[in-house]
Amino acid sequence: MIQKATLQFLTELKKHNDKEWFDANRKKYESAKDDIQQLTQQLIDAIGAFDSNIAVLQPKECTFRINRDVRFSKNKAPYKTNMAAYFAKGGKKSTNAGYYLHIEPGASFLAAGCWGPEPAKLAAIRQEIDYNFSDWNKLVTSKTFTQTFKNGLSQEQVLLRPPKGYDEHNLAIQYLKLKGFIVTQTLDDALLTSTTMVKEITKMFKVAQPFVDFLNTAE
Repeated sequence: MIQKATLQFLTELKKHNDKEWFDANRKKYESAKDDIQQLTQQLIDAIGAFDSNIAVLQPKECTFRINRDVRFSKNKAPYKTNMAAYFAKGGKKSTNAGYYLHIEPGASFLAAGCWGPEPAKLAAIRQEIDYNFSDWNKLVTSKTFTQTFKNGLSQEQVLLRPPKGYDEHNLAIQYLKLKGFIVTQTLDDALLTSTTMVKEITKMFKVAQPFVDFLNTAE
């Protein structure tokens, strides 16, 4: 579970996103950071029980810095107003599909899959879906999967036309047009601070495991 103080820190940071305030409240940040690190270890252990690729990770390999890279952004706010962790073979810097947790008061969510893969990886995933569409279709249309991730695969990144080498009449075309392969589920603050948090999140990630595994077979 997340400590309420962690959510409170992020709420305050959103209102006072500047270095002066952050430095004055660094102890609150360190406490929130430790809280997320502990949660991350709990999730590594829980996910690792059914996905051995995750079991060997350390929290620092999964969690992200709170500092924003503002070099190429119009938004010059120095800090992220969320804390997050990505659980995948090779850690957060890998290109592998995995499990993501985003902690942000009033806007938290979990996700699973592969977001914005590089061209070669994207082509490999499309080929895998095309070659093994029956297996893919069973995964993403199964009752457990669709009940857990009611919104289905994210449609934020979709081509208007079929990708090169594929026909509009391909049975898998709705998936082949995707530029990312992600499912999400929103998380309310009450769940985040509940003693059942890890159990509930782990349950959803376990449903997503076959989906993640399929994406990771594409090479």
